[in-house]
Amino acid sequence: MPRFAANLSTMFHEVPFLERFARARAAGFQAVEFLFPYAFDVAAIRHMRDEAALQVVLFNTPPGDWDRGERGLAALPGREDAFREALARALDYAGELDCPRIHVMAGVVPEGADPAECERVFVANLRWAAERAEPLGIRLCIEPINTRDIPGYFLTTHEQARRILEAVGHPQVRLQFDFYHTQMMQGDLTRRFEEMRPFVEHVQIAGVPGRHEPDHGEIHYPWIFRRLDELGYGGWVGCEYRPRHGTEEGLGWLRRWREARAD
Repeated sequence: MPRFAANLSTMFHEVPFLERFARARAAGFQAVEFLFPYAFDVAAIRHMRDEAALQVVLFNTPPGDWDRGERGLAALPGREDAFREALARALDYAGELDCPRIHVMAGVVPEGADPAECERVFVANLRWAAERAEPLGIRLCIEPINTRDIPGYFLTTHEQARRILEAVGHPQVRLQFDFYHTQMMQGDLTRRFEEMRPFVEHVQIAGVPGRHEPDHGEIHYPWIFRRLDELGYGGWVGCEYRPRHGTEEGLGWLRRWREARAD
């Protein structure tokens, strides 16, 4: 049975961020992920994690200058020093939170940039980052993201991700497979996951359209969950969706799945 992690950046918006840990535990989650923890003191996050007896399983590298439209730094020529600073900060947080993986955000391609140069920079930055993460036991993930949610994002398809992973050639750098983004960009979800399975480190889900609960929309997640089991995926499944109404009110999909698997 898949192991589900609540995304505290998109779920439990009824309460402030630090209060979401307890709400996730009360809802039956054993693990959480989130986007950017850097606005909060790491000791405060660690305290709430411990109080709720949860694992932190994933978060993102700092995105750069958000207000100027930056959504990651790793594939941006000329921002190598900023990327290294961001990666160091992410590793510090991951170490304090015992988080075993970090999503390295590629970024939005600057106007006029050469895509081949962006890819070269991305590969070089990932190799550099992998050497820093490996002694800490932290894995780095890259994730194709759809261009409707983030126009101009550099990494958008699994073919591109595979090429980059093979060029990096480091076991510490893996794939974050998001079924929502994949459906938005490419579809053919089962075959794409099967092809990318050797690279997959982490999975995320949300309904399409709308990025709501996974029992809403065109993706038939019961099939996806069964296929994850059949393929031997034992990692976490991050619930990176926006509840249509209240978070707890929308968790019927999770209760139904658990009940079905218990029969």
